[in-house]
Amino acid sequence: MARLLVVDDEPSTLHLFRRVFEAEDVTVATATSGEAGLRLFSEAGPDAVVLDVLLPDRTGLEVFREMHRLDPKVPVILITAGGTSDTAIEAMKLGAFDYLLKPLDFGRVRILLRRAFEIRRLMHEPVSVDPDMGKIPAGHDAIVGRGPAMQEVYKAIGRVAPQTVTVLIRGESGTGKELVGRAIYHHSNRADGPFLAVNCAAIPETLLESELFGHEKGSFTGADRRRIGKFEQCSGGTLFLDEIGDMPLVLQSKILRVLQDQQFERVGGNQTIRTDVRIIASTNRDLEQMVAAGTFRSDLYYRLNVYTITLPPLGERPEDLPLLVDHFLVRANRELGKQIRSIAPDAMELLRVYPWPGNVRQLQSVLKQAALRTAGPVLLADFLPDTVRLYHPAESPASPVPGSISIDWDRFLDQRLESGTNQLYDEAVNLLERMVITRVLRHTSGNQLQAAKILGITRSTMRAKMRQFGITLGRVVHDDNGQENGN
Repeated sequence: MARLLVVDDEPSTLHLFRRVFEAEDVTVATATSGEAGLRLFSEAGPDAVVLDVLLPDRTGLEVFREMHRLDPKVPVILITAGGTSDTAIEAMKLGAFDYLLKPLDFGRVRILLRRAFEIRRLMHEPVSVDPDMGKIPAGHDAIVGRGPAMQEVYKAIGRVAPQTVTVLIRGESGTGKELVGRAIYHHSNRADGPFLAVNCAAIPETLLESELFGHEKGSFTGADRRRIGKFEQCSGGTLFLDEIGDMPLVLQSKILRVLQDQQFERVGGNQTIRTDVRIIASTNRDLEQMVAAGTFRSDLYYRLNVYTITLPPLGERPEDLPLLVDHFLVRANRELGKQIRSIAPDAMELLRVYPWPGNVRQLQSVLKQAALRTAGPVLLADFLPDTVRLYHPAESPASPVPGSISIDWDRFLDQRLESGTNQLYDEAVNLLERMVITRVLRHTSGNQLQAAKILGITRSTMRAKMRQFGITLGRVVHDDNGQENGN
């Protein structure tokens, strides 16, 4: 249950917050003065704070500075009456989460606090990097796996986390790129600073620039106040740019400037803002191909590609499936109040043969659905969703069996739509690319140079795609003596 602290000297405002959010399983603590608010902040450890700018004993800015000193990872939302917002803007520059004008629109307040609670969770709950799967504390996320591919991921996190370099995390949708980004943050020397995540694919192009860089009042229609962007808010911390391959070209030059000079201007402004942000980016796209096509800046690509971590798809790490199943069932027990102790052998076999186009994220979703249907201590095959239970390897659109490269697109689309995916386009493109590359490599007996010529791409792009999709020659083609042929 999330904990909210509201500091305001108006009883009606406090009453509204209690009435609205206690009905949503949020524990609401209230205070009518700065001193009382600071005392509750220290005692209650809230997940988010709503703080009035005008208090009877101290200014909201003074209270915010003290809260920020005590715990800089707690999101603080300033609220202010009237049209003056200089104090709130100053607090935003110092790291406040956002500010709102009174009278409050509680629809917007809900949305903002939901985001604030999630940001608090991302910063507060460490990501366990535990290849031996020791006891993971309740509430912790974890990167799970013991296989060789995941061992390399753990080593990469350990090497790069203490450094200040930019990191690019590559892999298919659902492989856990944000978890790796958070692990780097939690093991870095910026772990006491903020961590903010922006999904470049989920925010409309017209709003993404303002989200990242902020804007000045009047800079465009609807800009009724100055907004402080994520680069300014996150100074001293880490900014995770998810799906950076979807960022429009017009913004890429501004991102490049921040990477080079740590400075930028707000939208509609001419004041140069300096910041100190470490960027971790992720993508499931082929940036090399995008550079060649002119849809991604080559100079930005080279700036981002200082250190790359590539996550393998779930289908390429079958040895980790039992560990992941155990891990997600423990989480499902905790979240759903279940007592599942084991999974039936036939259910485990269904999970083993399924190709998992949605990777680890899809596995987690499937197990949570199955746990909801389970009444006893054993998860049976009948409790698995039809997508998995009725799957047959011979009809697989992404069959792991060498030589099986046909795709039943109707079945693939039905499976993914039933699973509730929100990445269908990328999943379909990735599946098609993997199938084509595998087929061409088999045709050339593993000769990558010849395969690249047939595909019309460079050899470096070919190798990057093989890394992206986890394609290994030993699983694609062998010569007559059973030896790998990979010229």
